[in-house]
Amino acid sequence: MYKIYPKTLFLGQIIQYLPSCQSTNDEASALIAQKDPAEGLLVITDNQTVGRGQRGNQWEAKSGQNLTFSLILKPSFLTASEQFWLNMAISMGVYDAFQPLLGEQLRIKWPNDVYVGNQKLGGILIENTLHGYGIAWSVAGIGLNVNQTDFTFPTATSLQLQAPLPNGYNLPGLLNRLCETLEQRYLHLRAGQRDALKKDYLDVLYRYHQEHTFEADGHSFPGTIVGVDDTGQLAIASQGQVRLFGFKEVSFK
Repeated sequence: MYKIYPKTLFLGQIIQYLPSCQSTNDEASALIAQKDPAEGLLVITDNQTVGRGQRGNQWEAKSGQNLTFSLILKPSFLTASEQFWLNMAISMGVYDAFQPLLGEQLRIKWPNDVYVGNQKLGGILIENTLHGYGIAWSVAGIGLNVNQTDFTFPTATSLQLQAPLPNGYNLPGLLNRLCETLEQRYLHLRAGQRDALKKDYLDVLYRYHQEHTFEADGHSFPGTIVGVDDTGQLAIASQGQVRLFGFKEVSFK
């Protein structure tokens, strides 16, 4: 059971704890379908059996060692074409909570993975329900590797691997802090502070302004990330031109 007391207006004030479930995003979406849940309601589990990532990839997380939760939000101030602004706010909320522990190595990898160096610490999956041109509901699923120290994939890492503590990290304490930083970024976005959010996101973007190899349409090419447009497309400068890519149109090599 998670007992936390975040200094927030609404985020994390109501928690639905499930010892095990397939997906906290699915559970949160079911709550939305059944009733009108309070904004900021948090669904959390110790054991997410079918966690999934941005491209349908399964998320590996051992029971009771990490943070796997979903937030219910009502960003009615955003239109459907503006949904990437929510991605940036949630990503930066996670960054704000973990940066004091991990320092300058912490980065956000477009569109919304959390990296330390070249290893993945966590991921974010936001699923929106649209009403006309606007967003009626958003479910922000967040998976963060905290105390787990062995992974199937060498590209995965955790807070305990990067900044070890003798007895590991207190998960409710971290969740408490996350609720506060996530709400702060969300409220800034709701207040229209977009320029500051965009600047902060780009400042911590993985491989920003660095020459790197990318792959699109089965072909590799050298390029440099130069920005992200307002719809969330990644802008890559390559061979004298800037190309824009959607979520599944380009990958890092």
